[in-house]
Order: sequence, then structure tokens, then C-alpha cells
Amino acid sequence: MKMDWGNLALINLYQCNENKIKDKKQIKKFIGQLCRIIEMKRFGKSIIKRFGKGKLRGYSVIQLIETSSITIHFDEIENRAFIDIFSCKKFDEKKAEEFSREFFKAEKSKIKTLFRN
Repeated sequence: MKMDWGNLALINLYQCNENKIKDKKQIKKFIGQLCRIIEMKRFGKSIIKRFGKGKLRGYSVIQLIETSSITIHFDEIENRAFIDIFSCKKFDEKKAEEFSREFFKAEKSKIKTLFRN
């Protein structure tokens, strides 16, 4: 019998507040609050780097959690955020989406969840 290994929440945010997605302090604050809300324990500090050229310039984030990781990529041209949360510990994906949409003041969001086994 195969067991689910974990779930991956793919959260897309559209028309985000451009000041929030370009502010390293806000992004760091978001990671800490998101981990508390979905009850994940952070493993080490977040890696938050802004790089790229032209329309590909923006912040990317990696946050290890004890049960896997959270990665985020921001699109500064179209004010979008792409958040991936993978964990073998169950979490409330909808709560993660709602919090993310509210934090970045996104006008729209979409979520897709995949289960790995």
C-alpha cells in the first residue's frame, strides 16, 4: 500500500501590491507569518535574493521547513507571485492561499494542489 508522501500547494497571485513584492523586509515578514499560520517550523534563515535582468528581475525566496520547503518567485513587471509549499506534514492549503493573497494585496489568486506518493 502506497502512502502519500506529501502535498504541494502551487499558489499564483495576480495584481499584487508592487511595493510589497519589491521589499525584502516585507517578504521576510511574510515568510515568518506564513510559517506560523500553516504551522510549519522553519529550518534556518530564509534565502531572499533579488536578481535577473529586464522582465525577469525580481526576488526569489527559499525557506527550508522541517518537513520540506517553501519557494517563491516574484514577477515585478506584472506584479505576480508564485508560491510553492511542499510538505510531508499536512497543512491547510486554502489558508495559505488566503493569507498570501491578503498579505500581498493581490486582486486575484489561484491554487492547485498535488499529492505525491
